[in-house]
Amino acid sequence: MDESKSLPITKRMVWKAYMSVKASNGGAGIDNKSLEDFAADLYNNLYKLWNRLTSGSYFPPAVKEVEIPKGDGKVRKLGIPTVTDRIAQMVLKKYLEPKLEPIFHCNSFGYRPQRRAHQALEQADMNCRKLDMVIDLDIQGFFDEIDHELLFKALQKHTQDDWVLLYAGRWLRASVQTKDGIVRQRTVGTPQGGVISPLLANLFLHYSFDKWMEIKFPDLPFERYADDIIIHCATPKQAEYVLDLVRKRLAACKLRLHPEKTKIVYCRTSSRNKRSHPIVSFDFLGHTFKPRESIGVHGRIFCSYSPAISNRAAKRINDEIRGMGIHKRSRRKLEEIASMLNPRISGWINYYGKFRKSELGKKLFYILNNRLFKWVRCTYKRYRSNIWGAIRWLRRVAKSQPFLFVHWQHGFLP
Repeated sequence: MDESKSLPITKRMVWKAYMSVKASNGGAGIDNKSLEDFAADLYNNLYKLWNRLTSGSYFPPAVKEVEIPKGDGKVRKLGIPTVTDRIAQMVLKKYLEPKLEPIFHCNSFGYRPQRRAHQALEQADMNCRKLDMVIDLDIQGFFDEIDHELLFKALQKHTQDDWVLLYAGRWLRASVQTKDGIVRQRTVGTPQGGVISPLLANLFLHYSFDKWMEIKFPDLPFERYADDIIIHCATPKQAEYVLDLVRKRLAACKLRLHPEKTKIVYCRTSSRNKRSHPIVSFDFLGHTFKPRESIGVHGRIFCSYSPAISNRAAKRINDEIRGMGIHKRSRRKLEEIASMLNPRISGWINYYGKFRKSELGKKLFYILNNRLFKWVRCTYKRYRSNIWGAIRWLRRVAKSQPFLFVHWQHGFLP
């Protein structure tokens, strides 16, 4: 490190941050410069960034606001920083994360090293079998409403480094540029899409929720993945009492529960109490928990309360499949179609196939195989008016090449 620099940020810290950003890929910010553009003059770009960071003269540019469609017809707004800004944020994240990680709660799973969504789902599945009631919390506009003053109080408990507080404050106040080019200043919230945002959000909810739950209700299990929170209770009365106190606690931290999406759920398979508690399902991390018919080890059919891919997640994936226009790629060989689709199919199976993989057949791969049938009809003239001929052709291919598509390998044949 250059001894003349006022802030203790080394070139090695900037280099490691760049390598992490490069590995995670990501799009361009408001300057429209990609990772490839940044790498074209890598040495000078990294040196300029290091020089500005160490002198305290780095000011983050506005983040680019991108609207991502949600399953309910609304949109989620993401803030995409420039490549340079992502690297700068990564410097702070890599420095700050080892200080914060040890204090985070064991029931917090989102955006943490060595912690995954499947762990949260497995724990929720286990707890639903132990306790009758679930509180499904929905914090309204969480990332947009984080109070900066309260967040800084939490941050100052764990670091007195001036440069950390300096840049954290600048990133929190960084402006947002909408798709219309309008630049909007921000006084609350931290943009989803920023490198440092998940860490700061976890810190905020650690003190506003996790630590409070640990003190107030030490015997009640919960799962939190970022702002998705499930609390398990023994009785309806207890669930109502806990929900009332949680609502007041979050309000004191300047957060609001969504009045319609927050609900108390009965999570037992028997009909007992279903009349007084008609809500018997909830969604968590792309999975729906509800009573389902299951087959025991000796072939006995019984009802279990378990997770599987949610209808909303399935619809999103099916919309993605339809949007690929597979049937329009008639000039491509089937092997090329498989090469294009298999990485995505693997991702869907690896994530959503963890629980009741059979649900993927009727919710996802029935649709995908139908798109492949349509590809056959568009590719071969003799099958354009012969639907059953196209089906038989694809089934012959699946029988002779069962490993061509990943979902065929898992038994989801046409």
